[in-house]
Amino acid sequence: MQALNPLSSGSTILGAEGLTRLRTRIEELQSDVPETERTRMLSIVDDAERSPDSVRDAVSTRLMECFRGSMHRACFGLLYELNSLHLLTQVAGRLRRYTSKADPNDVLQEVFFNVYRYPHRFNAERDDAFRVWSAMIVRNTVLKHLRSQSRGGRVEIPFEDLSDQPESMGQSPLSGAIEKESTDECARVYLAYLQLYLRFYGMLSERERRALHLVEVDGHSYRAAAADLEIKLENLKMVIFRARRKIHRAMRRVFDGLAPDCRPARDPKTGVRGQSGLSRTSNGSQAATSESRATRNPVDGAEGGAGGER
Repeated sequence: MQALNPLSSGSTILGAEGLTRLRTRIEELQSDVPETERTRMLSIVDDAERSPDSVRDAVSTRLMECFRGSMHRACFGLLYELNSLHLLTQVAGRLRRYTSKADPNDVLQEVFFNVYRYPHRFNAERDDAFRVWSAMIVRNTVLKHLRSQSRGGRVEIPFEDLSDQPESMGQSPLSGAIEKESTDECARVYLAYLQLYLRFYGMLSERERRALHLVEVDGHSYRAAAADLEIKLENLKMVIFRARRKIHRAMRRVFDGLAPDCRPARDPKTGVRGQSGLSRTSNGSQAATSESRATRNPVDGAEGGAGGER
């Protein structure tokens, strides 16, 4: 669709010649628009006290209301002619604000596609209803377009999920206080989490700490870390896996409300324990040895020792 110049000739949209052409176009809608609506539109055009922009806004609102009820293409076509240049200016301005190199005409087509697709969301209570509603659609469509570009098109937010309300430029004192309190609390919890992680990290064996440091802090590959520790690649993977699992289980006990040095530290799903706290194994001496080792090092207790790593 292309805008007709007589109806969109300049920043004021409608001049004297444009008003005459608009009146003719409205009269041509007699097969698609009820007589009462056409009379209402013509009275808007003939109102000498209205500015050209006011005429455009009021007629557009009535056209959109007719389109919402009948879905006649003639109403939508005239709506496009009246507003294409106006909305194109808005789109181009927003794209410049975000330093986007997208083609404004492509985005404009998306804007009118959304107008065509969601007429049920339109409310014609005010004369300038279409101008306000279409400005919101321009904003949401531009943001959607920018997000899809910035994320390589992998994540695209559906238009239905975008807000129908204009973005608030300010922030209330209450919301600001809540946000600050939430941020401070999140920082405190995160700091406690890191301190807990560091505590259990310090309980690992020297080889486990070195392996985690090489991979997670220095960013070495597993192969390079294995060469540094002079062990096989498969053995390094097992060392790192068991070290991470020890820390995870030890921290989970704390988050479950248990003391960090409580025994036993095994995963509850891996065995059944008696009242004495010893495993029901066929070899009582091995269970006692594991119990003694867990007493000395709560993190090693999480795995019953590091026998599989040595």
